[in-house]
Amino acid sequence: MSTEPSGERGSGNRSALRRLTGIDLGTFADRFWGVAPKLTRSVDLSDSFDDLMTLDAVDELIAERGVRTPFVRMAKDGRLLDKSQFTASGGFGAEVTDQVDSAAVLAAFAAGNTLVLQGLHRLWPPLIHFVGDLVRELGHPVQVNSYVTPAASQGFSPHYDVHDVFVVQIAGTKRWSIHSPVHVHPLNNQPWSDRRSAVEDHASNTPELDIVLEPGDVLYLPRGWIHSAQALGDTTVHLTIGVASYNDYDLAHHVLKSLGDVESLRAPLPAGLDHSDPESIVPHVRRVLDAMRAALDEIDRDPDAVRRLAERVADRHDDLVRPEPVRPLASVAAMGALRGEDSIRRRPGMFARIAHTRDGVSMVLRNKTVTLPSQCADAIESLMKGAPCRLDALPGLDTDDSLVVARRLIREGIAVPAVEG
Repeated sequence: MSTEPSGERGSGNRSALRRLTGIDLGTFADRFWGVAPKLTRSVDLSDSFDDLMTLDAVDELIAERGVRTPFVRMAKDGRLLDKSQFTASGGFGAEVTDQVDSAAVLAAFAAGNTLVLQGLHRLWPPLIHFVGDLVRELGHPVQVNSYVTPAASQGFSPHYDVHDVFVVQIAGTKRWSIHSPVHVHPLNNQPWSDRRSAVEDHASNTPELDIVLEPGDVLYLPRGWIHSAQALGDTTVHLTIGVASYNDYDLAHHVLKSLGDVESLRAPLPAGLDHSDPESIVPHVRRVLDAMRAALDEIDRDPDAVRRLAERVADRHDDLVRPEPVRPLASVAAMGALRGEDSIRRRPGMFARIAHTRDGVSMVLRNKTVTLPSQCADAIESLMKGAPCRLDALPGLDTDDSLVVARRLIREGIAVPAVEG
């Protein structure tokens, strides 16, 4: 099965979700998740978000980090600025053509363009770790963009997102206009532009929420809720933390894909079928529906088949979510310095299915399978629970074998040294 410890938290054992909402996961899930917006003012939260993003951090990313597209966009009044207007060659020793040009960004920003920093959960260390914590709490993939808007400007027209968002106001103030959905729970392939007229018409009505976000405020919006924002006064910065929530359709998609294994459903329709006459196709539709019901009933009666479908869903999650980064040089040094009194733990955010075979115990990862001798099974099961494991106390192994296993697991990116405190 996929293993992931419950209760893992970030620095100081702080819940990422509680930092955003001021409430626990159970309350959030029952009252707001996928259902209703939630506005949380900074006075109701225990921490600021200065550790995640600041105005100075934006300048550092643009001026000193060599950011390239597509990690950066610029837009004004809902229209994207061509990347040639704010990127250039990296110059000697960095022969890339799409590195951000800080002077060009300055000119475009001064002209009223919003700066969008994308994929910060892959780029900016504080957000890498924060997102890892949030993924482990919510159980769904998470991404982060930052929107930096000039004074009294609007970067994007009214629209809805196909993922849930937490809007975290970092600097300045921004007025948000929120309208209820015209299409509830949109899927990834159902963007707002497919319903542009309905969105624009609905956005012209009185909003459900008309609010001003100030630094430290957080707004949660389920996918489908229409929104637009306008900067007030000085430059504003906010983070949009997007959550790609899985849904019943995702599960149904995997179930339907499994019907590709049914031989009768792969057979061709009759030759000479008249597609201009829908009535001639109706019997084939009914026949296929009957065959699908029979195949789905057979799957439902087979626990192993149901489990395989569940594993496909878990594999999809593994494809989208990355574990905590590792530091290669420090990891190599730690491998050589390991002693029996040291501890290791499973790499945070790393998912694995444990399989017991004739060859030993295998850890099935997203991109590889790592197999160890059968006598390591108890030690692996213990490690995968998520708590730190002292090497001279790993079940089923003596200290020398534990050191060999620990070095292998660190080298494979499965385990990391446990940091005390």
